[in-house]
Amino acid sequence: MSFTETFTDFYNHVKTSLADGTFAKLTLAKTIGNTDLMNIYVRPIVEEGILKLELKYKFQQEEQVEIHTIDNARDVLVNYINNPFLSAILFTAQFDLIYKLNKKRAVNITEQVNTFENASEILLEYLNQ
Repeated sequence: MSFTETFTDFYNHVKTSLADGTFAKLTLAKTIGNTDLMNIYVRPIVEEGILKLELKYKFQQEEQVEIHTIDNARDVLVNYINNPFLSAILFTAQFDLIYKLNKKRAVNITEQVNTFENASEILLEYLNQ
């Protein structure tokens, strides 16, 4: 399977957690080599009554923010898998899902005990409208 296919499978869990109100945050991390871009943090926001995702790019010297629709965010994020990021972690109120590439670029998706007890406040407010 290609990175696009495996990341799409992983991202379907992101979309499910947004829909069921358990999404806390998504982080892309573990870069290849010394890169200027260190992390991408993804959080839900509501813009003009529509649930979207804020992508915060954490560089060594600055931060940049972009707003995307939920589906478009997948298209943006998949471009960063294996270039430069080797992992993505979905934090939910139920579990953490880790998408990881090893040195041979084989994909491993594992579930762990949840880090966060509560979902994103913004998401919960949006779903309770």
